[in-house]
Amino acid sequence: MTKADIVNEVSKNTGIEKVTVQKAVEAFMETVKDSLTDGRNVYLRGFGSFIVKKRAEKTARNISRNTTIIIPEHFIPSFKPAKTFVAQVKDQVK
Repeated sequence: MTKADIVNEVSKNTGIEKVTVQKAVEAFMETVKDSLTDGRNVYLRGFGSFIVKKRAEKTARNISRNTTIIIPEHFIPSFKPAKTFVAQVKDQVK
């Protein structure tokens, strides 16, 4: 499902114009990105959490040059679904 599909579905279910729904979806995604960029997690009860994970420094290999490189400690965005959400998906998807 794409962002356009989400906009169409929400518009159809609520009767709100697609342009308004698209602005709301864009604003939601921008707010989540801004929060994670600032190091703040986003918690949506019953859906899940958008969190920032810390990756430790590690040694990797460049196979083509046969050298080792150090990948520094860094942060990545992550999504952790709520237990009820996971249970619902497990029951429906086969």
